[in-house]
Amino acid sequence: MGGDGRPIDSTHTDAAGRYVMTVRRPDSTALYVVSSWHAGIAYFSEPVIPGRKATEQLQPLYVFDTTSGGPAVKLQRRLVTVAGRKRDGSRDVLELLELENPGTATRVPADTTRPSWAGAIPAAAIQFQIGRGDVSAQAVTLRHDSLAVFAPIPPRERKQVSLTYVLPATVQRFSLPIDQPTAEVDLLLEDTAAVVTASRLDSLGVETIGGRRFARYRTPPLAAGAPLALAFTAPRLAPEGLVPFVVALAALALGAGFVVALKRRR
Repeated sequence: MGGDGRPIDSTHTDAAGRYVMTVRRPDSTALYVVSSWHAGIAYFSEPVIPGRKATEQLQPLYVFDTTSGGPAVKLQRRLVTVAGRKRDGSRDVLELLELENPGTATRVPADTTRPSWAGAIPAAAIQFQIGRGDVSAQAVTLRHDSLAVFAPIPPRERKQVSLTYVLPATVQRFSLPIDQPTAEVDLLLEDTAAVVTASRLDSLGVETIGGRRFARYRTPPLAAGAPLALAFTAPRLAPEGLVPFVVALAALALGAGFVVALKRRR
C-alpha cells in the first residue's frame, strides 16, 4: 500500500514464503507497507521510505490463526504522565499501555461482552479519550472504571494503547489501580514535589521534556492489587485569590474605625 492507503500491487509467495514487489513510480513523500490477510485479520510490515535504496529487504511478515481463548494478554508496561495544575485546578493525564499476547495465535474478542483485554483506570478520571496508537479508537470502549479493547492482538509484538483523561481540581490524591500483574509502571509527574507511595519504587530524578520538568519514577513488576498512589502538593494562593481577604480586612478596619470614632463622640 502507498501513502494514500490504496493497494498499488499484489503478488504471491513461493514455497519458502519469499516474494518480490516493485514500486514503479515511488513517491518520495510517502510510506509504503506490505500487508497480508489471514483468517480475517490484516498484518502489516514495517514502513518503507522510497529513495533510500534501490531494493529493500523486509523482515518476515508472520500471520497467525485466531483464538478467543488461551493465555491472557499481558500488560507489560504502563506509562503515566501527569501534567501540572491548570488555571482551573485540574490536571491532564496521558497513559500509554503496552499489551503483549504470550500465546501462539492472534487473540480476538469472544463477543461484544468479552474483549481481547480489559484493565482498570482511576475512578476519578473524567473527559476520557482514546489517542493515537496501535489500536483504533473504535476498538476501545470505557465501561465504568475499566478500559475494554476489542481489537485483535497478535503474538510476537506489543500493541500500544493511548488514552487521555482529566483529574478534577478536587483531586489532590488518587490511586492508580493495579488490577492485574503489570511488568513495569513508569511515572512522569510535572508536580515534581508530588509524593508517590508504592511497595517498591525507583526515583529516577527530574528530566526536562519539551521545556517542562518532570519527576520520573519506575516500579518493578507489580502483582494485582499492589498499592500505587500519588499525592499532589497543595495549590499556591494566587494574587487574585487574595482579593476577597483584602476586601474583608478593609471592611473590618473601617468598621473598627467607625466604632472608635463613635465612642469618642460619646
